[in-house]
Amino acid sequence: MKLNISYPLTGAQKCLEIDDDKKYSIFFDKRMGQEVEADALGESFKGYVFKISGGNDKDGFPMMQGVVVKKRIRLMLSKGHKCYRPRRTGERKRKSVRGCIVGPDIGVISLVVVRKGETNIEGLTDIQVPRRLGPKRANKIRKLFALDKKKDHVSLVKKAAIRRKWKTAAGKDRQKAPKIQRLVTDARVRRKRIYKTLKKTRWVEARKAHDDYSKLVQDWRKQLEHRKKQSEAHKAAAAGEKPEEKDKKVVEAQKKTVEKKTAAAAAEKKPAAVEKKPAAAEKKPEKQQQPAQKKEKKPAEQKPAAAEKKEAAPKTQPKKDEPKKAKK
Repeated sequence: MKLNISYPLTGAQKCLEIDDDKKYSIFFDKRMGQEVEADALGESFKGYVFKISGGNDKDGFPMMQGVVVKKRIRLMLSKGHKCYRPRRTGERKRKSVRGCIVGPDIGVISLVVVRKGETNIEGLTDIQVPRRLGPKRANKIRKLFALDKKKDHVSLVKKAAIRRKWKTAAGKDRQKAPKIQRLVTDARVRRKRIYKTLKKTRWVEARKAHDDYSKLVQDWRKQLEHRKKQSEAHKAAAAGEKPEEKDKKVVEAQKKTVEKKTAAAAAEKKPAAVEKKPAAAEKKPEKQQQPAQKKEKKPAEQKPAAAEKKEAAPKTQPKKDEPKKAKK
């Protein structure tokens, strides 16, 4: 089994081949992302801790994170998945990938040094590999060279960018600088100002167009009303009616409709009031009779007439009783 070890602090990388099964068996049944102590690999690896970052099986199929199996399987992969690069937009393909659990069928394991041990590993921790490319983002270039964002101009950032130099086959010196990202130049500021003004003008024009349209609609409605009145006036003139008389008729018709509505509303409320009327009707005659009787008692001439009636009353009673006896 081969161990491909990398050390991020120096940028160095080294590949070791180990034939002893007991030494590399410490990685068996471990998943990608787990950390393993490398003391069993030998005295030179004492105190080192490695992190499993990937690997390939003996047939060359790569390990895929998230596939929790100890064998090779086929998956339908699309854009965004690891272990697959689509050649066309929307393309999907079934590919063979190795699970993320290490087993005896693995040919190469990729390891990253998490913790350095007591001794240096020759060709890995004792050398410094220079970076091939420098930072590309504007803020990272400023941070590397301690440039002030407010004071330093854009040209200083461009000059500070690390350039790559090489020689051609003819022996000429060549160099290439990275395209600096997120660099706010004068052209960018000017372009942004133009975008803002265009946006504002679009908003003003849209507002003005809306106001013009609403005004046009109001004028059109006024014209319709004016034409309607004119046509009604012509019809009234043809019928021999004056416009003033027609207006009076319209007002009278409106009054009639209002009266009908009020009468209908009153009719709905009447049944509750009708039930109370009989009691009031019974009381009213009694109140009217009392003052009439009092007025009759006042004149002196009516008293003898009343006395005569009282005396005549017993004489008429037997006449009423006689027919009752006959009926019996």
